Amino acid sequence: MSGHGNSGGSARAKAKSRSARAGLAFPVGRFHRQLRRGSYGRRVGSTAVVYLAAVLEYLTAEVLELAGNVARYHKKHRITPRHIQLAVRYDQELNKLLDGVVIAQGGVLPNIHPSLLHKKTGKKRSKSQKN
Repeated sequence: MSGHGNSGGSARAKAKSRSARAGLAFPVGRFHRQLRRGSYGRRVGSTAVVYLAAVLEYLTAEVLELAGNVARYHKKHRITPRHIQLAVRYDQELNKLLDGVVIAQGGVLPNIHPSLLHKKTGKKRSKSQKN
């Protein structure tokens, strides 16, 4: 025992993933590998990948939260593509971000043109016509 380092041999610190270091659930290492393998650029910075993973995780959480609210409103326990479609289209910022995106099995927003609705007339019905 020379007094240097840890006693009891070479005890190495447990490996910690970059996702855990950044406090993210999305896999930073996998994103980094995909960016390197794809022809997105010759060099990919390590902090850029962490930032990308954080942004994608935030957007996913935002969409899932809104879709969960829509599913709860419709008294469903499972989020369907329809709920995602309604959540995205009713949110102004997400609608702008995903403007050209088609969500499969999402359907369309409920919308009836005002000219197709019945026009209310000013005539009041008499008591004899109501019965």
